[in-house]
Amino acid sequence: MIFDEFSFKSLIRPVLDFPKPGIIFRDITPLFQSPKALRLVIDSFVQRYIEADFSHIGAMDARGFLIGSIIAYELNKPLILFRKQGKLPADVLSEGYQTEYGEAFLEVHADSLCDGDSIVMFDDLIATGGTLIAAANLVRRMGAHVYEAAAIIDLPELGGSQRLEDMNIPTFCLTNFSLSEK
Repeated sequence: MIFDEFSFKSLIRPVLDFPKPGIIFRDITPLFQSPKALRLVIDSFVQRYIEADFSHIGAMDARGFLIGSIIAYELNKPLILFRKQGKLPADVLSEGYQTEYGEAFLEVHADSLCDGDSIVMFDDLIATGGTLIAAANLVRRMGAHVYEAAAIIDLPELGGSQRLEDMNIPTFCLTNFSLSEK
């Protein structure tokens, strides 16, 4: 299957003024409504990581769960869920962070990773990088290492990918959008 970025990007719906005025929300649900597009997304990530040396897949609440769970299955890797505050039932580690919309907290089960583990973290997009940076801090607190942060979309003007790179966390995204691109 040939990756055609233009047709792929056309399946990412821009929603103006959501969740607040001035924001262009990048809706990936049309990608999931197209079996061909979903297979293209998953196959692209699987091909990138099939021979990579890491031990776990991390998925960010909530859209990252859609991608991460499939990739964990395809690569036969354990799946670690990074959840919004108050959603996990056992002992958790918590990390506060800033989003483009305000303050939030991310949690993970405290026994999810060990010294020497390495994780590829998945989310739907990288904007300011807050969620993935919080997850990376949690990973490091457990003694593990972030192999890479991956997403379908990068919004480079918001600086999240650069913030991750500045923390020595490589990033990989299938496509990017400028803030003004509709």
